[in-house]
Amino acid sequence: MTTPDVQGTALPGSTHYRQDGALTRLPLPPTPARRIASEAEALEAAQALADAWRLDAADRDRERRLPWDEIERFTASGLGAITVPRAHGGLGASYETLSQVFVTLCAADPSLGQIPQNHFAVLQNLRDMGSEAQQRRWFADVLAGHRLGNAGPERKGRAAHVLQATARLSRDAEGGLRVSGTRFYSTGSAFAHWVPFRAQDEAGRIVQAWVRRDAPGVTVFDDWDSFGQRTTASGSVRLENVRLGEDDVVDAWRFEGTPSLSGPVSQLIQASIDAGIAQGALRDALAFVREKSRPWMDSGVQRASDDPYVIHEVGQLQIEVDAAHAVLLEAARTLDVLADGPVDEQASARGSVAVAEAKILTTEAALQAGEHLLALAGSSASRAAHNLDRHWRNARVHTLHDPVRWKYHLLGNYLLNGALPRRHQWN
Repeated sequence: MTTPDVQGTALPGSTHYRQDGALTRLPLPPTPARRIASEAEALEAAQALADAWRLDAADRDRERRLPWDEIERFTASGLGAITVPRAHGGLGASYETLSQVFVTLCAADPSLGQIPQNHFAVLQNLRDMGSEAQQRRWFADVLAGHRLGNAGPERKGRAAHVLQATARLSRDAEGGLRVSGTRFYSTGSAFAHWVPFRAQDEAGRIVQAWVRRDAPGVTVFDDWDSFGQRTTASGSVRLENVRLGEDDVVDAWRFEGTPSLSGPVSQLIQASIDAGIAQGALRDALAFVREKSRPWMDSGVQRASDDPYVIHEVGQLQIEVDAAHAVLLEAARTLDVLADGPVDEQASARGSVAVAEAKILTTEAALQAGEHLLALAGSSASRAAHNLDRHWRNARVHTLHDPVRWKYHLLGNYLLNGALPRRHQWN
């Protein structure tokens, strides 16, 4: 018997979906993960995962196979806890290391590598907005192997823009907190143990509500049907009268006027994903040209890798990818310096500007690498068997996360007019 998923594709033998596309499979219960003791160890762990993920990346994309087992291995590696502060028992890894971890993972499989993005963004939110008790509680959970997802901004039609919260808190007859609403762009929630999201409290103020993935009334739908980043499971979350504890709510409204690094850190992760896409596309382009491409008949060479025009384009593309990576890591180091001091309005702005520069370059590098891969490799590279078009598809979809034209605007307005960027998760 087969069960149709939400796109109507038969999933042979699947028992993980209801007829409406809702996922019935839950992540395995959290188990204590390895404790990574140094940043060098974190980078080694990321490389080991990337080496394994790369082997099946094309097949996972082709089959749209959700990476349940791979995510469990990610958590077991200890990488999910590297940014837990030292004061709470974690490594307290630098933003530079966090960025490089994402680049390494996403060069192997950017769909899979994107899944922890909200996990780390929420950890930064917790540092910036959580009470001491909430930090103790949820940092300990992450060290114990819990994963954090996110129920993201609502689609147009229910919300006017991405900052508008459509989920609402209310009180039941006994005075307990409940939350209801529908969310989308929920990368990581299918695999998470906690699902935080923006909501309005009873007074209409913005809060961050945390619900358990397995709580009654929480339904995750596998309705992400984009042509790229196909296995991130970035679809819908429905909340139906879900019970909340009083301490499951972070009062984000109290920090609306408080500068922080939450926005720049979130954007650093996005830029790192794009940098990884660029590196993975270039790697596959070089391998295909060396091993499979034929030289053009007028080139007078025996191998495509000896074609002078191909050599020139490869050199040009490598410079673009390397430049984007260098500026990305410089932006991460800027955030590390800023985090060591008081984060005022100017510091928050400098963080946003530094990351915006990196985001511009990683966006362009990812798109260029995905496009030029096929131009360099030739007609045979377009065959479905190779699935090399996934690099461009992934780049095109992920770089739509926030429009790069507004990064140019942010940068230019800051340089010309001293205008400080607005503070939110997209800056």
